Amino acid sequence: MKFGIIGTNWITDRFIKAAKHHPEFHIGAVYSRTEETGRAFAEKYGVEPVYTDMKRMFEEGGIDAVYIASPNVFHAGQSLLAMQHGVHVLCEKPAVVSLEEMDRVIEASNETGMTYMEAMKSTVTPTFLRLKEELHKIGPIRRYVFHYNQYSSRYDKYKEGVIENAFKPELGNGAKADLGVYGLAPLVHLAGAPQSLLRSRYLLSTGAEGQGSMILDYGECEAVVMYSKISDSHLPSEIQGENGVIEIDKISDPKHVVIKYRDGTTEDISVPHEFETMYYELDEFIRCVRNGQVESAINTHEISRQVTELLL
Repeated sequence: MKFGIIGTNWITDRFIKAAKHHPEFHIGAVYSRTEETGRAFAEKYGVEPVYTDMKRMFEEGGIDAVYIASPNVFHAGQSLLAMQHGVHVLCEKPAVVSLEEMDRVIEASNETGMTYMEAMKSTVTPTFLRLKEELHKIGPIRRYVFHYNQYSSRYDKYKEGVIENAFKPELGNGAKADLGVYGLAPLVHLAGAPQSLLRSRYLLSTGAEGQGSMILDYGECEAVVMYSKISDSHLPSEIQGENGVIEIDKISDPKHVVIKYRDGTTEDISVPHEFETMYYELDEFIRCVRNGQVESAINTHEISRQVTELLL
């Protein structure tokens, strides 16, 4: 399956590194806003051609699908353009910056028959899928505590007055969109949409969120989601039940998950990962395309829509 690549940043490098292990993945074309940047990126992977006109890439590139890793604000428009040209879309999270955009993308996927999937990597990994199966073991769930707090490598420059894309809200960026989504998406996968929620956030001078937290009410249980780009945390995430606790090493990339029962016993429910985490999102996406599915049965359109509502 030939992929077009939109976005020439570090996340794309990581995606391609994982994707190279998939026998059906091939890079067919690269898009960049500038010829120089596109050529430099393409040369690393021996790719031709390079486009600075996205419409031309979709029309002439001979690609079957596209991986979109551009700034968040461009995701919806690029996804719509791809599907209108018969190209399947695997789009980095967050997929959109408004509910209206999400509805337009879902509608386009259904109307064109093109597969559209948000590239939420953590929710399609073997360990997370096993966690969903074993959740009942801790009895009635009373609290989810998910967090992703990581001091941004760009924050020091921000404090020096150099504002990079990570702290530009006009591009759809900020701590909630970039990191908070990693707590919200698995929460929706496990618990669905909440009845109500409370928010707290700290805004930087640009208007971008530096950090924040949310308390989500599910009636008989609650969830606490915390995120930050201006501080770190090394604590695990956890799910608290009446019969025990499920401890998760990193909610953004769950690999080591242990059930700690109230009687003192433990059970490791981790599943060894043969590949890098991003491989599994690609594998799920390719499976959907091959099966003629417009959406994943795991990372569904509706789950992406519910997460979008929580991000707004």
